[in-house]
Amino acid sequence: MPIRCVIVDDEPVARKLLQEYVEDIGFLEPVAAVENALKANQLLGSETIDLLFLDIDMPRLSGLEFLRSMTAAPMVIMTTAYAEYAVDSFELDVIDYLVKPFSFERFLKACNKAKEYREMKYRTSAASPSNDYFFVKRDGRIEKVLYDELVYVEALLNYVVLHTTGGKMIVYHTIKGILEQLPSDTFLKVHKSTIINMKKIKSIEGNTVDLGIAKVIISHSAFEMAMKTILKDKMIKR
Repeated sequence: MPIRCVIVDDEPVARKLLQEYVEDIGFLEPVAAVENALKANQLLGSETIDLLFLDIDMPRLSGLEFLRSMTAAPMVIMTTAYAEYAVDSFELDVIDYLVKPFSFERFLKACNKAKEYREMKYRTSAASPSNDYFFVKRDGRIEKVLYDELVYVEALLNYVVLHTTGGKMIVYHTIKGILEQLPSDTFLKVHKSTIINMKKIKSIEGNTVDLGIAKVIISHSAFEMAMKTILKDKMIKR
């Protein structure tokens, strides 16, 4: 199944180059090339879009502002002349960050990451609470991870670290993608870069959760909802 993509860039020359690159990659299906985020937003409301090639510096609404405004974003590859926004972008779970001018080879590498991410997502989409494991690809191998052994997940730029009872696993994935595959009744995102297994909680002090193998911080913005979820029907009342 091809990856349906939209180019969002206010520079005509950049749009044309990206269109040419997209047309040379067989697994990409170009849907449109638009000059601003507002037009892209209209497309997202009417079309099935799998991937955005998104510029940052655009009038009215920057690429980062647009990305933050979306509640359910497709895969995103940033294409920008500004290297300094890379960390902010990866915190928003982008697939890759391309700094202009970039070669076709670098563009293809980013697109292959998107393809691999989608394939991994489909492979694990059958996961349900009745299953007790999922698979991840690491160092050329596909490895099984048991839900019961996964203590917490930590974002590391465009990788994540799976902290298990048996050690650490660093895999190419996004925190958002991992969260989508985990049972919501067991795993909870407590920070923009952290997911915890609620079954592994030993204690909570202030905004710090002790998971046994580590202590993690609940962010201020997530604290109230996280505490309600963690303590729901579990807190013994006097």
